[in-house]
Amino acid sequence: MKKVLYPLALVSVSVLLSCKQTKNTSNEVAMNTVEVTQKKESKEELIDSVLVRKHLYTLASDEMEGRKPGTEGMEKATQYIENEYKRIGLKTFDTLTTYRQNFEYKGIKMSNIIGLLEGKSKKDEFVIVSAHHDHLGVKKDGEGDRIFNGANDDASGVTGVLSLAEYYAKKGNNERSILFVCFTAEEMGLVGSEYFGKGIDASKFVAGINLELIGKQPKTGPKTAWLTGFDKSDFGKIIQKNLEGSGYKLFPDPYPKFQLFLRSDNASLARLGVPSHTFSTTPIDIDADYHKVTDEAETLNMTVLTETVKAVARGTQSIIEGKDTPTRVKME
Repeated sequence: MKKVLYPLALVSVSVLLSCKQTKNTSNEVAMNTVEVTQKKESKEELIDSVLVRKHLYTLASDEMEGRKPGTEGMEKATQYIENEYKRIGLKTFDTLTTYRQNFEYKGIKMSNIIGLLEGKSKKDEFVIVSAHHDHLGVKKDGEGDRIFNGANDDASGVTGVLSLAEYYAKKGNNERSILFVCFTAEEMGLVGSEYFGKGIDASKFVAGINLELIGKQPKTGPKTAWLTGFDKSDFGKIIQKNLEGSGYKLFPDPYPKFQLFLRSDNASLARLGVPSHTFSTTPIDIDADYHKVTDEAETLNMTVLTETVKAVARGTQSIIEGKDTPTRVKME
């Protein structure tokens, strides 16, 4: 009997050890899978909501004095953006020796702020990501709050530019070169973007991604945005294709009577044939804070702002990677 039971005992022990080893192997596989998944998720979560909030609240603070060109507050905002470009590791553009493209308009010294992330295989093809960092400054008289902080218009857009610069710099897969530009004097009539447009070879610019008023929920609901000039090129359709399955949707501009395609900095490039369009979320027809001193950071929806920046990153990915090229704009 013992001779029969002994081998059985060995078999039992062997089976138990085998099961334990299999279990350990399964655990190791599971742990490795979790680790890979976490790495993948962290790769996709390069747009930090905490940093988004920091950018917005800094740029829209009273210290910036409404960011009017030629003022001390505007200089502070410019320096903040420059320091972020440097921290991220952006290069200077073309013949510029700093991030500033300096010029003078009506006796006021101004600067567009330009940072370059060179492309891997298509360095001479440019995608521009832009917003305007100027606003209306401070009321000359009156009681109470006199500072036009311009949180939504357009500290939200500049926040998007800085967040996307960091995103693409960390991701490191941009085949095309990306220019991150904060235009000055948009509120004075697209002055900064027009100056920029006069000094470039527009044929090298394959797309323009302009961000403005992206901090409030649109009429179309959460996780949606709208694009100006949707029918001017197939840029919007490319974005829609890339957003499929993400839960985020892009719609054509719902306010055609306002002619917004021609009222933001994208217009300066669009007039040169560049498929340059503006992303926005704000219900501009009913927004009570537009060009008011009440346009404060506290009035914005941080979830809307962060999710919109993430959607822009995902939606434009195939253009950045050189897989899609939007059709040129034809102005009527």
